[in-house]
Amino acid sequence: MDVNSDKRTKEKPKGDANDKWILRLYIAGQTPKAITAFANLTKICEEQLKGKYSIEVIDLLKNPQLGAADQIFALPTLVRKLPVPVRKIIGDLSNTERVLIGLDLLPVS
Repeated sequence: MDVNSDKRTKEKPKGDANDKWILRLYIAGQTPKAITAFANLTKICEEQLKGKYSIEVIDLLKNPQLGAADQIFALPTLVRKLPVPVRKIIGDLSNTERVLIGLDLLPVS
């Protein structure tokens, strides 16, 4: 059981209520880690950003050149393009609290 679960539901994204969140998930094929990362990201976005986000999945096995712009060195990696500043989170996104802090949806405790 997550001790901070009550905080998560009360926290709102920073910025204007109409802000659009643009997220990129870099993966390398349909690996178990990539599938888990996408499922975890989708769940978090639906709970925290419903209707205000878009997820772009970039498979670096198909388009390796696309990782250069965001300096991707490990996979899976989530990049928050908007709202600024850009933020990166590496891993399968299974630690919800860490992801929320990384996306600036939950204050560091």
